[in-house]
Amino acid sequence: MRKFLVTGGAGFIGSNLTLALQDRYPDARIVVLDDFRSGDFRNLRGFRGDFVAADVSRLDWNRQFGDRSFDTIYHEASITDTTVHDQFLQTHDNIEGFRRMLEFALVTHTPVVYASSAATYGICSGVQQEDQPPAPANVYAFTKVQLDNLARDYASRNPSWHIVGLRYFNVYGPNEAHKKAAASMIYQLYSQMKSGRRPKVFKMGEQKRDFVYVKDVVALTIQAANSPKSGIYNCGSGRAFSFNEAIAAINRALGTQLEPDYIENPYDFYQPHTEADMGRARVELGHVPEFSPESGIADYVRWLESNRA
Repeated sequence: MRKFLVTGGAGFIGSNLTLALQDRYPDARIVVLDDFRSGDFRNLRGFRGDFVAADVSRLDWNRQFGDRSFDTIYHEASITDTTVHDQFLQTHDNIEGFRRMLEFALVTHTPVVYASSAATYGICSGVQQEDQPPAPANVYAFTKVQLDNLARDYASRNPSWHIVGLRYFNVYGPNEAHKKAAASMIYQLYSQMKSGRRPKVFKMGEQKRDFVYVKDVVALTIQAANSPKSGIYNCGSGRAFSFNEAIAAINRALGTQLEPDYIENPYDFYQPHTEADMGRARVELGHVPEFSPESGIADYVRWLESNRA
């Protein structure tokens, strides 16, 4: 019987991961650990496992779980709101939560797959590769750089233990609506267009993002548990897709013809282009994204249309 622990399992990516694990391994024992700061109980409809309400950065892991063991720990918990500017709160909760989890997993060398972020690359253009030096532009990104540093340190001192980080790019998909303003641009654009409004984007809509469908994110996250070694991998679609292209894809999915409403960009530094180099994940983990931006957006809009309240 497989046993999994998913921290942050009530959040956007965490809930998709939890339910996918449950579908793939129906006899598995799955524990979700979440404090609902960026999650929602409704994301776990149909979940049949155990739920622990706790903050990973303040939890006494050994007291909570005793001598229980897990086949894999998926660490998705963190403060994900990049508008939280309390630097102590962000760094403490994100970094210390990860450190405490690693100390717990160290005893049995339980494989760990954790959520890093493409935000570690900072404000840059072109294709992002894992070997680029980090350049965090906000405290959230800084905390993810520290997670990567911690993972490398623990892995180097314990070479038989596998710790895998995934740098998630611009993820979109089911179970993100509870994030409201922090939900993906795909969801924001859909919401505007569904209500009949022209979608607002910065002039002239040619900024590009690597929009990656959450189903592909979950697939790579599960695959990463079988990695033959520790490492850090990009998790994107491998394709840069402009906001204009995203609007066109949503128009096709909705059967509408809404033109973009171009607005001034108030930011001096705005990332013009994100694009994940997926070569390492393909070669070392055997991962090839199933969804292009067009097919992922179409699938997501179908889900949104069938799940509207």
